[in-house]
Amino acid sequence: MDPSFQADVVVLGGGAAGLMCAIEAGKRGRRVVVLEHNPEIGRKILISGGGRSNFTNLHTKPENFLSSNPHFAKSALARYQPADFIRMVERHGIPYHEKKDGQLFCDRSARDITRMLEAECAAAGVRIVVNCAVRDVRRTTEFVVETEAGAFSSASLVVATGGLTVPKIGATPLGYRLAEQFGLKVVETRPALVPLVFPEADRKRYCDLAGVAATVRVSTGGHAFRERMLITHRGLSGPAVLQASSYWRPGQELTIDLLPDVDFAGVLADRKARRERTETRTILCEFLPRRLADRWFELHGPSRPVLQAGDAAMAALDRRLHAWKFRPSGTEGYGKAEVTAGGVDTAGLSSRTMEVRHLPGLFFVGEVVDVTGHLGGFNFQWAWASGYSAGQAA
Repeated sequence: MDPSFQADVVVLGGGAAGLMCAIEAGKRGRRVVVLEHNPEIGRKILISGGGRSNFTNLHTKPENFLSSNPHFAKSALARYQPADFIRMVERHGIPYHEKKDGQLFCDRSARDITRMLEAECAAAGVRIVVNCAVRDVRRTTEFVVETEAGAFSSASLVVATGGLTVPKIGATPLGYRLAEQFGLKVVETRPALVPLVFPEADRKRYCDLAGVAATVRVSTGGHAFRERMLITHRGLSGPAVLQASSYWRPGQELTIDLLPDVDFAGVLADRKARRERTETRTILCEFLPRRLADRWFELHGPSRPVLQAGDAAMAALDRRLHAWKFRPSGTEGYGKAEVTAGGVDTAGLSSRTMEVRHLPGLFFVGEVVDVTGHLGGFNFQWAWASGYSAGQAA
């Protein structure tokens, strides 16, 4: 089939990174077409942040990202910062607020962000084609993309196809297949920012407590996160667990400090010195939800009046509460994950432009690349930054 549309830049994927790249390339006078296989652009944007899109984080820094090359993201993150995206949001009159720790959300709806990006694309002369599934990609003197809507040819091809998360909104492995087709390595992918599943024994012990939450510190793989933890019908979720899940590997243990920054043995000793008759279980309820505190004593030994508690027993209770260990049987998978870890090996890409080193004109941006942010708007900032960087060169 002869190309039915000639462009300077074809962008595969109408998500955050692809649209940002298209906008920037269009501003440079490039003829840009975005091919999106879904019926509308920005589906992942629309479901993010509970429908209000946690579109960036004010405190973004390279340390908020994991990758086989921890230095790779620095260049793009420096070139396009949260303040740059905020200026665009404000220019479009979109009301937003900071929820906590620098996390910015739309006041109204995530659709404000997709409408803004669509308007920016229109202003830059970018053509967007939806319901356009890719059948084949090849390269001769230029790139040719065969689709259900015809063929598109261009000097530059930008792969912004996302990861494997949330398959119900159309996630596919296309980007990884294209990387391998054009001679790039792909770092093994896995679900990240994902709930963890209890082994069967722990499920029987704790999962009837589904809905109980507490502020804890979760540690694994040399990383620790102090945030909320939520018990679910199958295991653990909540920000602390989601953050830790990005570093967890099958077979590894997770350590949960149920009382971060609390010297519980010291609390008990003080109550004992004051001759209180309170039970240790009642005292624990001052720091943990009652249902969790009750279950802890059911499983780890009887509660007794603090006056009857020996020093060794108090110390042992304190140690267990600060180091609850379990070995997850797995994760809830890509269907419940917020992002895909792993992806296109950054060793084959320019950190400044996201261009493939051995194949000029080919770019990979966003989630498809082996750069994964922490929870809280960091993955969107990586999408904006990597898309912007590619858009300056494509």
